Amino acid sequence: MSIKSIEEAKIERGTIVLVRTDWNVPVKDGVILDTSRIESSLKTINFALDKGAKVIVLSHLGDGADSLEAVAKEAEKFFPENKVTFVRDPWNASSPDGKIVLENLKNGEVAVFENLRFWMEKENNKGFAKQLAEFGDIYVNEAFSVSHREHTSIIRLPELLSHFAGFRFLEEYQKLSEALNPEHPFLFILGGLKFETKLPLVDKFLNIADEIFIGGALAVKAAETLDENSKIIFPIGDIAALDANTETLEMLGEKIKEAKFILWNGPLGNYEKGFVAGTVALARMLSESSAKVIVGGGDTLAILKPEIKEAISFHGFISTAGGAMLDFLANSTLPGIEALK
Repeated sequence: MSIKSIEEAKIERGTIVLVRTDWNVPVKDGVILDTSRIESSLKTINFALDKGAKVIVLSHLGDGADSLEAVAKEAEKFFPENKVTFVRDPWNASSPDGKIVLENLKNGEVAVFENLRFWMEKENNKGFAKQLAEFGDIYVNEAFSVSHREHTSIIRLPELLSHFAGFRFLEEYQKLSEALNPEHPFLFILGGLKFETKLPLVDKFLNIADEIFIGGALAVKAAETLDENSKIIFPIGDIAALDANTETLEMLGEKIKEAKFILWNGPLGNYEKGFVAGTVALARMLSESSAKVIVGGGDTLAILKPEIKEAISFHGFISTAGGAMLDFLANSTLPGIEALK
């Protein structure tokens, strides 16, 4: 069964659309440091608003200790022609930023709920799902990056409302699915730190990829743990080096020239200590490749900031899914995907 796009939803003037986003953005002293996750949801939200819908944005922030109010305030900048209101307590009828906001919400306006993790979000609670469902007519998942979590707004809400996927959700799903049936030669470049979460990818892609390069801090653990396999390539020289050396990058450059499909997840060096040169050099080589390129992973994206991507004209698909990307590649699906089917 396929996933339905928001374009297939019957949205009319006055329809109340619950959009589950991932506005879990980095915040420091009340200042939003990166708005890319807000921006990635705009196409979906504006699609509903343009049809005269009322949109209620659902999201979490962190582990549930911090308010989403500063994020909602930042989001106002992206809706210059639409009123955006923060809803601190949707069930409080006496609060000016509570239930009354929803009762007075007009067509083409946006309400942003408080951090879902203030309530029963992580518990995958049916009762909480029913409370949320009462506020809307249809549900849209625009939070692919959270869809590996079996949480209330990801799993339970689609059971109670007509449900659809947002534009970015579908793009992530479709692009990452290409890695499961890729063109060949297929080169998989895997770096970073989290061996336990990335080992399943090595096991799975040994049957899919033509070659797997394992670098970064991951290389040492992988060399100690994995059986020898001709498909697996490690850095040249000191495998425990803090960054990829010239010889390793030259070798990767030759592999990249031969490949038609490349999947990359994780930095090649200890970026937390400032060793990013190898990772940036790899991004530059990939930007010059004629292969289809998919890049993902939170640490990788932390290095490939907008100014770097612009400077090297990076053209590959950049997944913002983080842990969800790893889970999807390992399992070919996610709980949030299954809930939409």
